[in-house]
Amino acid sequence: MELQERIPVSLYTAVDRDMFVQQICPQRRPAVLRGVSMGPCLEKWTVQYLAQRGGDKEVKIHVSPVPQMDFLRKNFAYKTLPFNEFVKRVSERKHSDFFLCEDESYYLRSLGEDVRKEPADLSKQFPGLAEDFHVPQFFEPDQFFSSVFRISSCGLQLWTHYDVMDNLLGQVTGMKRVVLYSPQDALHLYLSGDKSQVLDIDAPDLKQFPDFVKAKRYECVLEPGDLLFIPALWFHNTTALQFGVGVNVFWRHLPADSYDKKDPYGNKDPLAATRALQALERALHTLDELPADYRDFYGRRMVQRIQKNAVKWVLKKSEVCIMLTLVEETFLLRDFL
Repeated sequence: MELQERIPVSLYTAVDRDMFVQQICPQRRPAVLRGVSMGPCLEKWTVQYLAQRGGDKEVKIHVSPVPQMDFLRKNFAYKTLPFNEFVKRVSERKHSDFFLCEDESYYLRSLGEDVRKEPADLSKQFPGLAEDFHVPQFFEPDQFFSSVFRISSCGLQLWTHYDVMDNLLGQVTGMKRVVLYSPQDALHLYLSGDKSQVLDIDAPDLKQFPDFVKAKRYECVLEPGDLLFIPALWFHNTTALQFGVGVNVFWRHLPADSYDKKDPYGNKDPLAATRALQALERALHTLDELPADYRDFYGRRMVQRIQKNAVKWVLKKSEVCIMLTLVEETFLLRDFL
């Protein structure tokens, strides 16, 4: 969008572990890493090879009649296909066999064997393909959380959201546009949980989302072989410019006990942030006992208190932004902040 400040994502080459750990990761900004070895997957992962090695294992997929997936209106359906059939369909622009329409779009986000308990792990769900993909050794083995297989139709766009763990998005085939927003811009993204309600980031409805123009837009186009470092809490929106295959590798940036152990997707807020948000919710409900003008007054005082103490808290600034957003939405103070 032309009204937003645009910032290209920094590009690094000849990155090794020391460079990543000492120079790139501490900046807490996204970075494209070009030339890091991902293994023979770059040469091997053709449609035919994927179908053969992946076999007829059933996978749960998203199917949408349009390329832009909408988490608010749920314009997609969950369907199941054998992996080899899915790969055939997702690589096509028009389908002779389909669920919704002949030009429907497909998206796979791999899951653990027990989706309620186990994170996705490429080596467990697709061992015949995992040996082709080399996980970059940029973190300690005990920090590893998941490796997620992602395959999408050409044109498919995923909504803007954040993850609570650091991750590397490895683009194996096809090209992908990625737009990112800093955690510090959380107040301008109109959050609903971990997702932005602004679905069309290129032509947003500025009457509905006027503050969206204040968010700085970081952007890059990934080529096969690129790795994109996405620090925890950075919002990202992806568009497949071509049929694309990639692998996301997530790891724990915080100590392991900071996260919800019952979260196989790795997208629940850190436990401390969850407790803080719950305490804030209780405080807001307590204010419901007061008349409207009192709620407004004390709501403003709560916002001021959070802002004043943010620097002193151990909480990251981005988590404070999320808390402020909750206060704003509850008291309808957006026009006054």
